[in-house]
Amino acid sequence: MAISQELLDLLVCPADRQKVRLTADGAGLKCEHCLRIYPIRDEIPVMLIDEATIDPLDAVGRGEARG
Repeated sequence: MAISQELLDLLVCPADRQKVRLTADGAGLKCEHCLRIYPIRDEIPVMLIDEATIDPLDAVGRGEARG
């Protein structure tokens, strides 16, 4: 069972309160503003900042990656 569109419409990034969208592989929710990706485990979005990752390719494109 996938995450419903109704739930996606309600969820926002806890770091900056921006909308999130489902990643291409369906394994997470990504904030386009801060680039955090929140994992989905057992069909439940884990919307905790400490659990989020940042796609290194996105960070490089924005000049945010560090050595």
